[in-house]
Amino acid sequence: MNDITTMRAISQDVIGGPEVLKEVRLPRPAPGVGEVLVRVRASGVNPTDWKHRGVPGLFLGEPPFVLGWDVSGVIEATGRGVTLFKPGDEVFGMLPYPYGAGAHAEYVTGPARAFARKPAAIDHVQAGALPLAGLTAWQALVDTARVEPGRRVLIHAAAGGVGHLAVQIAKVRGAYVIGTASAPKHEFVRGLGADEVIDYRSTDVAEAVRDADVVLDAQGSEHAIRSLRSLRPGGVLVSLRLDDGNAALAEEAARLGVRAEVMLVEDDHAGMAEIARLAADGRLRAEIAGTFELADAAKAHELGETGRTAGKLVLTVR
Repeated sequence: MNDITTMRAISQDVIGGPEVLKEVRLPRPAPGVGEVLVRVRASGVNPTDWKHRGVPGLFLGEPPFVLGWDVSGVIEATGRGVTLFKPGDEVFGMLPYPYGAGAHAEYVTGPARAFARKPAAIDHVQAGALPLAGLTAWQALVDTARVEPGRRVLIHAAAGGVGHLAVQIAKVRGAYVIGTASAPKHEFVRGLGADEVIDYRSTDVAEAVRDADVVLDAQGSEHAIRSLRSLRPGGVLVSLRLDDGNAALAEEAARLGVRAEVMLVEDDHAGMAEIARLAADGRLRAEIAGTFELADAAKAHELGETGRTAGKLVLTVR
């Protein structure tokens, strides 16, 4: 007989390699005011997951903790004051980043407005892959850079989790998209709609592209600073990395007459609704690089850390 007071989750007691991830039983959470309890069906695995697992001193502090911000599942219960959803509704969304992790479990609670209704046209694996990476791309390109038709957009790591969704979103916005990727991934990136693809291993991208209106950079530091050279005057670079090079990035941007913004993704009901609309219309789709059972989370981390995957890795929860 199942114990309805507890749940399976992937936790860790120490910082370290994938081997520190263990399946444990934890108390099943209850939704607070304005929250929902979601029975998790799928949850994406993102680079921030293995960074928090293996690098001390990041946002979540010291373990034990449960990782995971992407959620797709079914509303199990609602807290007081929630009107958006009812038990039985299928939803997907991103738990508040960075402190709201916990999706790599059978159940999770989160603010109701961190979620949107899952489109019937996509399954839970697809929906579980979209939230964090999709919101990052949307907030970078739409909310921050305000990409419009005809803009030239350079997307670094265009085959990656954020990058491959950013290519699709930029095309939906009517942009001319230039993506960077290793040569074996060029066909994949072109298939997403990119107008040009550059092999960053054999080409100096900062020299090859000098007239972009927008640059999306996920590497930060010197790579972001050098990427400023790809912008035309008045252009904007959006960096997804908070690091010690951010001050130098701002100084160099001012010297060149361009703008540099550094952002962290935020939970966003309106953004999730837009992602849901695009997914329902078939205009935004995550490439699934692999799916793993919850108990095999360590294997997903191992694969993700190779840096050789295209698209997203997803944990499924039965």
